[in-house]
Amino acid sequence: MDVLEFNQTIIFVSSPARARELNKILSDCNFPSECMHSQMPAQQRTETYRKVKDFKCRIVVATNLAARGVDIEKANVVINYDFPENSDTYLHRVGRAGRFGTKGLCVSFVTANSSKDQEILQEVQKRFAIEIPTPRCH
Repeated sequence: MDVLEFNQTIIFVSSPARARELNKILSDCNFPSECMHSQMPAQQRTETYRKVKDFKCRIVVATNLAARGVDIEKANVVINYDFPENSDTYLHRVGRAGRFGTKGLCVSFVTANSSKDQEILQEVQKRFAIEIPTPRCH
């Protein structure tokens, strides 16, 4: 997060528990963030969404709850911390960045030894006729 220039970032994870934990880690590392997932009371989700819309929050850790129908005008970076479960979800998640005619960046973490992640990555590349570069970490 230190090296990214961003207006707002949405970090997608696979479950409410992972959203809560990553949100805590970010906060502990001085990256103020908000959490948004289905196990939150509706009023709390609405309050969080309002903070994001009003640009009082720059980092949101969310489940797929925020992948569809959530317009965050200033979101220009999406991070798939947990790779999505299918190409439809991938499309909806990355569609949150670069809305309203602006450019966006998507960073996806793909587990090298996860055949499911690898399979979905191939599905995404085939469906959208793109090649997603996969830098190797040492």
